[in-house]
Amino acid sequence: QLRVVESGGNSVQPGGSLRLSCEPSGFTLEFYAIGWFRQAPGKELEGVSCISSRGEKTDYSDSVKGRFTISRDNAKSVVYLQMNDLKPEDTAVYYCGAEPQVRITSNQALCNEIQARFRSWGRGTPVTVSS
Repeated sequence: QLRVVESGGNSVQPGGSLRLSCEPSGFTLEFYAIGWFRQAPGKELEGVSCISSRGEKTDYSDSVKGRFTISRDNAKSVVYLQMNDLKPEDTAVYYCGAEPQVRITSNQALCNEIQARFRSWGRGTPVTVSS
């Protein structure tokens, strides 16, 4: 069964940085597009950043562009989300999702496709940004 494990969340002050990690369980990461998503209290799940299986295509939400960077190391089987200049509005539980790259119909809509199809959401990792 396809599962993902998120880690790296923590409490930080505004302006701080965190690096989240997403690791697969039960599948080979290099064949999957991976996305980071978040859900703030009382809000719906939203796409944050996504990356194609070989890393040639990345996608960011407008709210995190220029502050967050997604990357992957297929040899180590891990996808990272480097989050800089964190703001209180970044407070949320962060989840990662996966979709076989061969099923992605458009690299221009990575996050949309992953979120629409992924079902094995993990526990996520909480990020709190507060002074």
